[in-house]
Amino acid sequence: MEDEGRESRRRDRSLPASAIGRGARLASLPVGFAGRTALGVGRRIGGAPADAVMTEVQRRTAEQIFSVLGQLKGGAMKFGQAMSIFEAALPDEIAGPYRETLTKLQDAAPPMPPAVVHRVLARELGDDWRDLLVELEDTPAAAASIGQVHRGRWHDGREVAVKIQYPGAAKALQSDLRQLARLSRLFGVLAPGLDVKPLIAELQERVAEELDYELEAASQRVFHAAYVDHPVVSVPAVVHASSQTLVTEWMDSRASLAEIIRSGTTQERDHYGEHYVRFLLEGPEHVGLMHADPHPGNFRVLEDGRMGVVDFGAVARLPDGLPPAIGPLLRIAIDGDAEAVSAGLRAEGFLRPGTSIEPEVLAAYLGPFFEPAVAGEFTFTREWLRRQMQRLSSPGVEGMATSLRINLPPEYLLIHRVWMGGIGVLSQLEATAPFKAILQDTLPGFAE
Repeated sequence: MEDEGRESRRRDRSLPASAIGRGARLASLPVGFAGRTALGVGRRIGGAPADAVMTEVQRRTAEQIFSVLGQLKGGAMKFGQAMSIFEAALPDEIAGPYRETLTKLQDAAPPMPPAVVHRVLARELGDDWRDLLVELEDTPAAAASIGQVHRGRWHDGREVAVKIQYPGAAKALQSDLRQLARLSRLFGVLAPGLDVKPLIAELQERVAEELDYELEAASQRVFHAAYVDHPVVSVPAVVHASSQTLVTEWMDSRASLAEIIRSGTTQERDHYGEHYVRFLLEGPEHVGLMHADPHPGNFRVLEDGRMGVVDFGAVARLPDGLPPAIGPLLRIAIDGDAEAVSAGLRAEGFLRPGTSIEPEVLAAYLGPFFEPAVAGEFTFTREWLRRQMQRLSSPGVEGMATSLRINLPPEYLLIHRVWMGGIGVLSQLEATAPFKAILQDTLPGFAE
């Protein structure tokens, strides 16, 4: 009996932290923020400049946020990964000290103990799971928000990657996202121009899909078939799938895109930056799907120079391709036809009935976003992205006053997430890419 009790306690410790414990950690964020704000008020009374006080509050807020998110799996980890894409938009004095933490949020999380891994495999593959998976490394090769990956060997001799969902991941994911939704104002302190509410809402809506590994396997099979002989992109084949276990062919890589961001050469940044954005944008036309989790840990640098792509839990299903209005709207915006852009956005639902924005004001607001599509080549930089975020948070007509009057139609939510996430990663890479040519190749109706 004593041994059984010890085993039970060990199992409990192997699960994600309890809802009470997780809630307590997340709840510590606003408490800490209140204290930092009070400190800031005190410093202002003492005569410290407002911008210096704000920077200090932001820095301390960032430290606590990244620390708490880094300790949790589930929704907190997934949100942290999504936020890490926008690291380039944060002021360097805030992002700089925590860049390493942000990178870890993109590519890793604390692992499950082997005993838990074996129990999940027995439940998902059957008690004779070792007849199918004849070798398994107990130490995970990678770990993320809702599961971790082990290297192994399938019974037919193939080297495989075994993705195993954390027990209790669904409950943790839903609980964390509910809590984070209540804390959304806190994250606005870090980057006032970045509204995290739509991001959290979109993550909440897609919880069920990302937890279903059989659905993920179906999407990965489609991508694999489309890229099986591709000269630049590689997608591993699916070997076996169940609701909480996904087995795919192993893909050797020497680095992730996150590591290229950290220490890659200029040539590597440009090369993989171009193929990264091409892959994201061409999917809807090629396979009717868009990979919708653009954080750098999902993109691998292979030994032969190709780019490997993993994690198809989040996809936008676009059987007819991207909305046909996107290409023509972008083209007429670049051509400077403000009246046509305004009419087109209203027809697509970006301007609600009764909302009035002067075409010239709307053109001034949107203009800087089109910079990458104007020249033959464009270099994405952290500074360029910061300028756009600062502009969006400014009170003038080119900023907050206009953004509050623009609506994001539901059918564009995932597309917007991928588009903005992709720009965030390109800005982290500081990649130079022929963006105009890429759009001409991938957006119907954009080419002149």
